[in-house]
Amino acid sequence: MRRSFSWLPWVLLVVVIISFIGWQKYQQPKPPIASDGVKMPAEKVEPLLNTSRAGGVVSFSAAVKVAAPAVVNIFTTQKVKQTNPLFNDPAFREFFGDQQQGRTQSPNENSLGSGVIVRPDGYILTNNHVIAQAEQIVVSLQDGRRAEATVVGTDPDTDLAVIKINLDNLPVLPFKLSGNEVGDVVLAIGNPFGVGQTVTQGIISATGRSDLGINTYEDFIQTDAAINPGNSGGALIDVAGNLIGVNTAIFSQSGGSLGIGFSIPAKVCQQVLNSILKDGRVIRGWLGISLVAPKQDDVLSAKPAGVIVADVLKNGPAALAGLKLGDKIVKVNDEDITSASHLINYVALQAPNTEIQIEVVRGNQPILLNVKVGERKVLSNESQYIPLPRR
Repeated sequence: MRRSFSWLPWVLLVVVIISFIGWQKYQQPKPPIASDGVKMPAEKVEPLLNTSRAGGVVSFSAAVKVAAPAVVNIFTTQKVKQTNPLFNDPAFREFFGDQQQGRTQSPNENSLGSGVIVRPDGYILTNNHVIAQAEQIVVSLQDGRRAEATVVGTDPDTDLAVIKINLDNLPVLPFKLSGNEVGDVVLAIGNPFGVGQTVTQGIISATGRSDLGINTYEDFIQTDAAINPGNSGGALIDVAGNLIGVNTAIFSQSGGSLGIGFSIPAKVCQQVLNSILKDGRVIRGWLGISLVAPKQDDVLSAKPAGVIVADVLKNGPAALAGLKLGDKIVKVNDEDITSASHLINYVALQAPNTEIQIEVVRGNQPILLNVKVGERKVLSNESQYIPLPRR
C-alpha cells in the first residue's frame, strides 16, 4: 500500500515547476495596447555607446612616432655687443671722454618657436611672428641635425611663413584638409618655453572660429590641448599623425595655457604654402572697405543680418562700383553674408580683376552692384589675443 504512493512526491515537484514557470510569464510586462485594441510593439532602447568593446585608444605613441620627427625647433643666432662695464660709470666717461668703446661680438642663441616640415625638399611652415625679427634662423630636428634656414615668403595676414633648409632624408607631415570634427582627439607638438619637444593631448573644442581679432583672415580650429609660448608654429595632429593645423595663438590672461588655443587649419596652410611657392607671396582679392556688425535689432529680426559698410576707401574697388557708407551687404554672388570675416574670407579667395555681384540694402531698397575685385595689400593687425610669444 505504501509502495503504491511512491510516485506522489515526483508529481508534486512537477506541479510546482509548472506553476513557477507560469508565474514568471505572468510577471513579464505586457506590450501596450492601442485604443483600437491592437497590441503595440515594445519600445527598443539602443545604447548610446558601444560598450561591448574592451576599451578605446590607450596610447597615441604611434601617431607621435609618425609626426614628431617632422616637427622642428626654431632658433635664432644673434650677434650681441659686449662692452667694458667701466664705460657704464659716468665718472669714468667724463674723465676719459666719450671715446669709442672696445667691443667684441659673441653669438647668443634664443629659442623662438616651432615649425613643421611639409615637403621632402626642406620647406617648413611656421608662424610669421616667430621669424619676423630673426637675423639668422637655425632649425633643429628631432634626430639631432641642425641647419640654417632661409625665408622663402611670409603672410602676416594669416601669421604664416615658409622657410627652407637644405638637408636630405627629411620626414614630412601630410596635410589633412577635411573631416575634422568637434570632439576629435588631437595632439599638439612643439617646443614650449624652450624646454624641448613636447606632446600634449586634448580635443577639438570648435571649428571655424573667426572675428577674434587675431589675424586678418581667420578660420581657426580651437583646442584645449595645452599650448604655451614656444609652441608657435608647431603641429596640431590627429590620432593618425596627420597635420590638421599649425598652432598660432592662445587666449590667456597670464601668458600660459588656459585651455583655449587656436590653430590655423591645414587647408589654409596649404593655400598659403602653394601661393608663396608659386608667386613668392599670397595674392588675395580686396574691396577697399571697412565693416561693422549690424544692430542687434536687425540680428534678432527677420531682416537679413549681413554686414554694414563703415568706411569706403577713395578710388578703391568698392568706391568705383558705387558702394557707399552705411550700405548693408547681404549677399555676394547669391551667397548670404553672415559676418564680416565671412565676407573678407570670401572676397580674399577671388582672384584680382574678377567681377562679383554684391547685393546691398540702402535705406530699405535692395541694390545690385557689380564690383571688380582688387588686390589686397599687406596690413598690420593688433589684437587682445596673444600670438604665442617667443622665448
